[in-house]
Amino acid sequence: MTITKMSWCPQYRSSKFRHVYGKAASKENCYDCVPITQSVHDNHFCAVNPHFIAVVTECAGGGAFLVIPVNQTGKLDPHYPRICGHKGNVLDIKWNPFDDFVIASCSEDATVKVWNIPQHLLTQSITNAQKVLLGHARRVGLIEWHPTASDILFSTGYDYKIMIWNLNTKESVLEAPVKTISFHTDVILSMSFNTDGSLLATACRDRKIRIIDPRAGTLLQEASNKSHRVNKVLFLGNMKKLVSTGTSKWNNRQIAIWDEGDLSVPLVEEDIDGSSGLLFPFYDADTHMLYVLGKGDGNIRYYEISMEKPCLHYLMEYRSPLPQKGIGTMPKRGLDVSSCEIFRFYKLIPVKSLIEPVSMIVPRRSESYQEDIYPLTAGVQPALTAEEWLNGVNKGPVLMSLRPGSVILNSLPPPPEESSPEAPEPVLYWSRMTKTTEKPSRIQEKWRNRRAEERGQEDKKMGLSNGFDVFECPPPKTENEVWWQSRFRHEDDQLKPG
Repeated sequence: MTITKMSWCPQYRSSKFRHVYGKAASKENCYDCVPITQSVHDNHFCAVNPHFIAVVTECAGGGAFLVIPVNQTGKLDPHYPRICGHKGNVLDIKWNPFDDFVIASCSEDATVKVWNIPQHLLTQSITNAQKVLLGHARRVGLIEWHPTASDILFSTGYDYKIMIWNLNTKESVLEAPVKTISFHTDVILSMSFNTDGSLLATACRDRKIRIIDPRAGTLLQEASNKSHRVNKVLFLGNMKKLVSTGTSKWNNRQIAIWDEGDLSVPLVEEDIDGSSGLLFPFYDADTHMLYVLGKGDGNIRYYEISMEKPCLHYLMEYRSPLPQKGIGTMPKRGLDVSSCEIFRFYKLIPVKSLIEPVSMIVPRRSESYQEDIYPLTAGVQPALTAEEWLNGVNKGPVLMSLRPGSVILNSLPPPPEESSPEAPEPVLYWSRMTKTTEKPSRIQEKWRNRRAEERGQEDKKMGLSNGFDVFECPPPKTENEVWWQSRFRHEDDQLKPG
């Protein structure tokens, strides 16, 4: 006799991310008075790295975007300098993943431009780009940097072509890409790379998902499903799956999970709601969490992805009454690991001219480094040169640790090498796990010694006041806390002898 499982019986699934919650930044930690673009193009309009936040702005007589230091919160000066070298509206901006001071932009003027951002604060607007790419015949709507190879940039426009550019050249104006992919029949709405950048997935306005070998320019797979009209597509890391967002045949917003090896039928289809705003998917390969945001919504839905069916597991929803027009995400190396922050969004809210950071946090009581939620992640060192990738070499990203003090968490240019033979070479990055069996243990030992020294210094400085540790009593944050604190002090003064 076979026993069948009752379909209505809920099945408990344990997850360390079940109680992840979203925390919006306070008003003083937001970016206010930002002239956010009014463009109706379906893009993020925002790009973030640990040093800067870039946002497309509304301006007359061409296109421009702002580059604001991440720590410069509060009201923005209306005369703040801009990056304004385009003759048409800027449609997309992306930071170089291996250089925090290089950003690419594309525009309605059919050009792609690459800009160098100075390390100091901008004192005047920048109009001269480092490189100008002139291959497209119509406006350029999307750009993407290669995830593991340096100086490789992809662009696609309303001429239905994908162009691959090698920026490792001396010329400032490039008119011929190294490769052009031209078998799409309509405007490309989304591009996404797999982990090592050997495959490219695209979503087209003809409602088809395509998986492409970008170097050969060949079409490997094509999916066209009548029950799911796709708008955005995304590779799910190393899970051999893709996720797409779009609409069902009943015009409900929908999420679909696909097998990378077989795009004939989606593995999972889940309807979200009946709203009309476009859904933007964001995937965190370290935690296997999928975040879904709707254009014009204030909510952030997040799911966990698993290998076994059903692949999509709903976790929670962050709700806000403020609708977002665009969104930016901070790379993992820019997160606050001391507060167990695993993801950070920057919501563009044009109705208030506001950019609001929203942190996704795993609630933990311990203040120590949580290694289980921070595995090795992609760092700022490229795994390949542009020439190596164009010659057919594939490599995954160079990994780094987020443990404080273990690695350098920025992409500043390295200091000049000194000729002293006694100076030790610093460990800047972790390579793949197979090549770093000794480095983690050394770094962990140094980290323990450093923490022990810090604890010793804290013990010496530790003092007690009225039976309470002064370092465990934070200053009051609200008027209510100030009132109660003053009352307790008054009672303590009355109880003191004499």
